[in-house]
Amino acid sequence: MTGSTPRPTQLQDGVVIGEGVVLDTRPATVASRLLAAFVDLLALLALAVVTFVVLGGLDVTFDARTARILFVVLLVTVTVVLPTTVETLSRGRSLGKLVAGVRIVRDDGGPITFRQAFVRALAGVGELWLTFGSVAVICSIVHPRGKRVGDVLAGTYGSRVRAAAPVRTAAVMPPQLAGWATHADVARLPDGLALAVRQFLGRATLLHPGSRVEIGHRLAAELRPFVSPPPPDGTPPEAFLSAVLAERGRRESLIELERVRREQAEAVLLRRLPHGVPDPEL
Repeated sequence: MTGSTPRPTQLQDGVVIGEGVVLDTRPATVASRLLAAFVDLLALLALAVVTFVVLGGLDVTFDARTARILFVVLLVTVTVVLPTTVETLSRGRSLGKLVAGVRIVRDDGGPITFRQAFVRALAGVGELWLTFGSVAVICSIVHPRGKRVGDVLAGTYGSRVRAAAPVRTAAVMPPQLAGWATHADVARLPDGLALAVRQFLGRATLLHPGSRVEIGHRLAAELRPFVSPPPPDGTPPEAFLSAVLAERGRRESLIELERVRREQAEAVLLRRLPHGVPDPEL
């Protein structure tokens, strides 16, 4: 009756996960990424000025060898250590990206890790610092998702960040269809179609009555081949759509709860002592 947990589907405007919920992971524009880079550069210059002022106030002199070592350390810190640390701790949001509304995310829409931030920083030495950003700009313009070389190597990209995410309400199960939905097969429903149904149900009250009826009938017709058995005769299209979406969400919630219980049980077994050794927890 139920299938395996639906895998995320990549769409042009984001990643669709269970029950047609879309993650807003649309690629950032080249202009917004240039703005973020410009703000980050200004922040680095301000930090450099403060550092030189502090060192000048200390009135400390260095010999040539020490000065060269300090220069290399400062160069590595600015080009690799600082960007890696900031992007790792902020999960892809430096000061410039915060101002420009950009976040660096993985290709699947998740937050970046230390490894990905480190790869981006290493690649940035060549494409940002040594070429004054020309390689990064050209690559971002050519790539369909606005990636620079570091993003291609690390498996990341710049994502637009909305100021406020839309509130998504769960689909409501019509009481007269609850019994039918419990035994219906809805696992084959494509994520893209589920998203279209969810968007329609969320905006149905705002649509023109004629358009609302037309779209409801069309979506119900597209949905029927993926649902078995069909709903009772005379079921309104919107009630059919809402019932399928609500039942799909309920089953996915049960699957997720079962997965959590199984992981907790496995964790308990892993913590147990070998056979024959007294276990204080038992």
